[in-house]
Parts: sequence; structure tokens; C-alpha cells
Amino acid sequence: MKRIKLGLILILSGLSLLWWLADPMNLGDGGYFAIRTLAVHYSGVLAMGVMSVAMLLALRPLWLEPLLGGLDKGYRLHKWLGIAGLALATVHWLWAQGTKWAVGWGWLTRPQRGPRPEQTVEIFRFFQEQRGLAETIGEWAFYGFVVLAAIALIKRFPYRRFFQTHRLMASIYLALVVHSVVLLPFGYWSSAVGLVLAALMAGGTYAAILSLAGRIGRAHRASGEVARIVRHPSNQVLEVELLLRTAWPGHDAGQFAFVSFDPTEGPHPFTIASAWAGDGRMTFMIKPLGDYTCTLPDRLKLGDAVEVEGPYGRFDFADANERQIWVAGGIGITPFIARLEALAGQPAHAPVDLFYSTRQPDEGFIASLRQLADKARVRLHVLVADRDGRLDADGICRTVPEWPKAGLWFCGPAGFGNALRQALGIRGFGADRFHQELFDMR
Repeated sequence: MKRIKLGLILILSGLSLLWWLADPMNLGDGGYFAIRTLAVHYSGVLAMGVMSVAMLLALRPLWLEPLLGGLDKGYRLHKWLGIAGLALATVHWLWAQGTKWAVGWGWLTRPQRGPRPEQTVEIFRFFQEQRGLAETIGEWAFYGFVVLAAIALIKRFPYRRFFQTHRLMASIYLALVVHSVVLLPFGYWSSAVGLVLAALMAGGTYAAILSLAGRIGRAHRASGEVARIVRHPSNQVLEVELLLRTAWPGHDAGQFAFVSFDPTEGPHPFTIASAWAGDGRMTFMIKPLGDYTCTLPDRLKLGDAVEVEGPYGRFDFADANERQIWVAGGIGITPFIARLEALAGQPAHAPVDLFYSTRQPDEGFIASLRQLADKARVRLHVLVADRDGRLDADGICRTVPEWPKAGLWFCGPAGFGNALRQALGIRGFGADRFHQELFDMR
């Protein structure tokens, strides 16, 4: 989380500094309308800057994963940038429209302005002639942005609607690029803020075009079919094994992929629940957490075509601690199953304790997990909520007295993980030793 916060702060502070350097004298006295001009320009620069970075993150760039700590962190930053862009665009709209309303209601008197100086640069003269159109485009794009952002953020809307409508955000972004290019003060283009904005909007435009064409992630896709389906009725987990027919680069335990069982539904992210053996086979554990995943047990059949994109993520179990503690909540056991398979083939590894907390125990599933843990030489601790109570930091520390020398890897409900992180932090457990996957794409 620190990297995400730092990234957001650096983006906002960097754009702010560049904007101020473009014309520091803008901060002088000039009355309400001078302040309004200042606020409109500043909020516009920040809004387009953060939205452009959000569009670039939508490309799912693999080279950024080490810097951010994984694509899950990249998506969280993408979400925060989107929220920041919405807030800044709202401020921008209020300063622009609110002033017009106040003048129309007689609350403000617009100062007399002389004729605009004649533009000698042909492109800037053209931009001046298009100001009214650009303002109209920006206003309606803002309204569209608000609607699409609401669909993305309000989880009552099903994932399918989110997936179908979120791609339209690329069209909204392109409209806002037109608005910004025409209305950005001409003097900014020769300054650092103009050059940076131009680069960001060019990259964002490229990302938007790829998104509209459905080409994001195409280079990392493989196709295959459903080879095996196992239902675990007690914990409502659907185990699906795929057989890929096209090239797959392989994956590490803890990574995830976007899986599309139905082209009309679109891809969903699922953690990979198997180690890679080079035979084209990979397994996913799917919990019915939404409208679509609830229907999969009845809809999915052997031989169904499937497309997989990835692998992504940095939940890689790599640390330099003397031992590791793994904590899985519910379906969060998935990356640990893949890691157990990988460790089963290794001659030696650091001591590991795996805590699996579940409200819906499935005896067959747990028996298979115990067998796999024995092969991997990992101590398994199964806690059923109704029988053993909820797993907490006290229970972990009592069970693993060597916890101060361990690194902890958590996958499960966010609230559960945050509570553990806070409780262990009070005991002096360093935040850099607590690894948590932020598996939330909305």
C-alpha cells in the first residue's frame, strides 16, 4: 500500500510543481475571476494528468509490476487515480460552470475584456476558433465520466455491466483529450508541464485506442479447453483444470490470470491454483461470489473453449526471512495450493506454517490439502470458524513462537488481512514483512 500511496503523491505533486513552474506569477492578486482562471487551469492539468496515467496502467504493463509490487497494486493505483480524476474533474467543472451560473443569476459581474491578441501561430488560431466546441465536448464528456465511474465504483452493478461499460471510458478520455488540447493555455505548450502533459495524453490516447479495439493484453493470451471439473459442494468451490493448446510462458505460484469462459461475459481474474509443469495444464479454484461465478457450475462443460491472459502478479513468496507464515481466508487458499505443489518438488526450504481459516469446510478438499501439505513439508493448521473461532494475531503467535523471524503472506478478505496487519504491527511485526494480495479489480 505504501508504494500505491507514494505513486499517487508523486504524480499529483509532480504535476503541481510543473504547473506552478509554467507561470508562477499566476498566484498574484487579481480578484475572483483571476482565481477562477487559476483554479480551472490547475484542476484541468491535474485531472488530465491522473486520467492519462490511469489509462496507461490499463495496458497492464508487465515492466511496472516490480515497481508497484504486482498488477493487483497497479489496479488499486488505477482505481485511486480514477477517483482522483473524478474529484478533480468535478472541481474543474464547478469552477467553470458555477461561475457562469453565478453571472447568469446576477451574483457576479464579469469584468470587461478587451479583444484577444491576434494569434500568429496557425494551429493556435484554429484552437481559438474551436473553444466553444471544446467546452461543450468537455462538459458532456464529464457527465459521461460521472456515470461510468459510478458503475465502476458501485458494486451493486454486476461485473458484466462494469466490463461492458468500462471500455467506454476510453471514448470519454479521448473526448477529454480534445477538450484539453484546445483549451490548454498556449503558453503551457512550450513549458515542462505542456511537454509532460503532451507525452501523457499521447500515451493515454494510444492506450484508449488499444482498449476500444480490444487489443489490451492480446500478446499474453493463450487458448485451450476445459479438461476437468471438480465440484466441492460443502465449500461451494468449483475446481476447473484447463488444457492450453497455444503457447503459454509459464507461471509462478501466487500469480493470477484473466480467464474468459464466455466471450459475451468477458475475462475475470482468478488466481492460478497449480504449479506450472510445462504440459499446458493449469487449475483454477472458483468461488461463487458474483452473478457470473454463481452460474459457472451449471454452465461449464468439459471441452468448452477458454482463453487465458497472463500471468500477472508478484505474490511470489520471495523473502529473506528464516521462516514463513501463510494465512488463507476462504478461497484465499488458492495461491498457497500452487505454492505447495511447487515446494513438493524441492529438496529443502525454510519452515512454513499454513493457516487455513474457513467457514464452510469440505472434508474432501481439506483431506487433499493435508496430503499436499505433507508432501511439501509444510505444517497445516485448519481452523473452522464455527468450531475454532476466528483466527487472529494471538493465535498465530501462540502457534508459531518464532513469528518474529518470519515473513507473513496473506490472501483472503481485505478486512481480515488489515486486522492481522494492524495487530501484528502493534507487536512490532514490520510492515515490510507482511505481504497481502489486493485481489480487487473494481
